[in-house]
Amino acid sequence: MLSLSLSARRLLPLPLRLPILLSPFSSSSSLSALPHPTSKDAYFAAVAHIAGVVTKDFYLERTLNRLRLPSLSPDLALRVLRASAPTNPLHARRFFNWLVSSHNANFAPSEEHFSALLLGLAKHRLWPHLWSVAAEMRALSLPLPESTFAAIIRSYGEARLPDLAVEIFNRLPRFGCTQTVEIYNSLLFALCEARNFNGAYALVRRMARKSVPPDRQTFSILVNGWCAAGKLREAQDFLDEMAEKGFKPPCRGRDLLLEGLVSAGYIESAKSIVLRMTKEGILPDISTFNSLLEALCMNDEAECGAALLNDASDRGLCPDISTYKTLIPALAKQGRIDSAFRLFHNSLDDGHRPLPSLYASIIKALCKAGRFADASAFFKDMKEKGHRVSRPVYTMLVKMCVRGGRFEEASGYLVEMVEQGLVPRVGSFEAVVDGLKDVGKYDLAKRMEQLEVEIRGV
Repeated sequence: MLSLSLSARRLLPLPLRLPILLSPFSSSSSLSALPHPTSKDAYFAAVAHIAGVVTKDFYLERTLNRLRLPSLSPDLALRVLRASAPTNPLHARRFFNWLVSSHNANFAPSEEHFSALLLGLAKHRLWPHLWSVAAEMRALSLPLPESTFAAIIRSYGEARLPDLAVEIFNRLPRFGCTQTVEIYNSLLFALCEARNFNGAYALVRRMARKSVPPDRQTFSILVNGWCAAGKLREAQDFLDEMAEKGFKPPCRGRDLLLEGLVSAGYIESAKSIVLRMTKEGILPDISTFNSLLEALCMNDEAECGAALLNDASDRGLCPDISTYKTLIPALAKQGRIDSAFRLFHNSLDDGHRPLPSLYASIIKALCKAGRFADASAFFKDMKEKGHRVSRPVYTMLVKMCVRGGRFEEASGYLVEMVEQGLVPRVGSFEAVVDGLKDVGKYDLAKRMEQLEVEIRGV
């Protein structure tokens, strides 16, 4: 079977092709024998197909038996579980049982296999099945990772079941799991979701007694809970009280308040705090400031975010690349091309490389405004300065030129892509060829068709 040509493999029915797809990873000598698709492509195609069977097929055991699969490696089984458990955890568990019981007697599940199942069951709140799997894991003397328990406790919090979350927290030592700060934070989240702030504060005091130092996430969860309840004053008083008792957060209280207000949707209050801080000469943390900018851009207030950034920069705030990646596309999308250009050049002055995601949004905005000459000149300038040009940027340029009826320019960009070793999409060729034929450019359309044939070899 391994000696079959690629064309012959394509003609095989899928049940017969799957062993071939899996075989490159069981025989290292065949890795170089497959020109296209590569062995990695074939491997992940097999993972995707098996995961599809597990997720969608009601009679999955019968279908898997009919596929005549070779012995599945632990890595492939883990990838299938991770792909199917978030969507259909009960079917994923049936696949797991099929692997262990009948298909591969030598298959030994690891804690990673169990964790993938547990996370899917927790996501869908299938608590009885979850604890049944945990009991099987305990019977095999396999340790349960703290991150998995933290996700389970958080899922109880999202379901507004804080009592059950507390019960799980108390049962952790029986599973040999240490109560880390990540687990404490998950329980804090569950308590804050239920608006049990007294219990959350008591849990922080317990962390101090158990010598578990709280981190930024600990305080963010608590402050976010207060802000989500509309109690800004209580959040500030809470931070002050925590500081007096020695529970000092690893960041400033105002930054935590800003994050809480942004998370709760109180954008106007967050803006007023930032303005008051900058007037007092106190600059917010850049990550907190970026969170506010993201919220403003989502509310179509990118121009307001640019004004805040300009004011804060004049007072010493140093924006990072995330700041520009948030604001420049948002400004360009809202038609604020001049402001986007100004921020783009500011990012260059700050020493940041012009990522395609930064200048592509400006080019797209120029095309939408009908300024194709400016877009072409700006794109040419980026190339002449040696900045990286990606396939999506070319694809976007071709698409915008086609929409604007500039089919000859679009064909030129397709030729540039090929010259740089980038393969255009089939849809790009089809749109350009159809457009050229519509305007009577049949010779150029024929050359584009020949170019596509040369690239794809069909």
